[in-house]
Amino acid sequence: MKKIVLAVLVVLVLSLSATPAMAKITFNFQPGFNQAQFKDFSTELGLALSYVPLAPAEPLGTTVLPGFDIGVEATVIKIDKNAPYWQGAVSNPGDLPDNLIFPKFHAQVGLPVVPIDLGYVYAKDPTSDMKYMGGEIKWAILRGSTLSPAIAIRGAYTKLSGIDVLDISTRSLDLSISKGFAILTPYAGIGEVWITSKVNQSGVTLVKEDFTETKSFVGLKLSLGLINIVGEADFSKVNSYSLRLNLHF
Repeated sequence: MKKIVLAVLVVLVLSLSATPAMAKITFNFQPGFNQAQFKDFSTELGLALSYVPLAPAEPLGTTVLPGFDIGVEATVIKIDKNAPYWQGAVSNPGDLPDNLIFPKFHAQVGLPVVPIDLGYVYAKDPTSDMKYMGGEIKWAILRGSTLSPAIAIRGAYTKLSGIDVLDISTRSLDLSISKGFAILTPYAGIGEVWITSKVNQSGVTLVKEDFTETKSFVGLKLSLGLINIVGEADFSKVNSYSLRLNLHF
């Protein structure tokens, strides 16, 4: 866990400057790669690309004014690089890392009057040409107060780019709850992720995969005036750990 936290902190700094020199993964499905392996590969990569909330259930905006969160974050996902479905999906399996690490830019705006937040995320994997963009809309069913928690429903979408031989997109729907205590706001949620994955490589006859996975998450937001720090752990067939640093105004 200490190594994962350290990796996230390092990537947050690097995401604001230069990416470290490292071998690049080249995605290229090898002969003999079968449908079952493609399903396992799509599950692991699809969950890695799925939307990470990194925010409590309470809305950013108030009944009068909008609210904004803009910052950087990083998500670390432990992959099974020695599994046949990873070894057979790339040309250079020896360069596969132990973890996928996605530095991200993340912005959210909370609308005034109505308790709805809109969000956008852009991520780039430094070990490959993988990129993805995503968006969310969150509706706080309950705004929350000093005595009661906030409850929200969120819908989100992400789509992979940068890899010609593969198309992956995810849609997700989750329910979350949070309650602020002074400068700390713990939160938790559970939802479903719909993953659609298709190969675009000539000579490969794998059919499109379209399936769902359940994902839960817990997080903690530390509010320091204009600066927020948020940590989150997401649990599914593939676990991920994220850290966010952003400005709130």
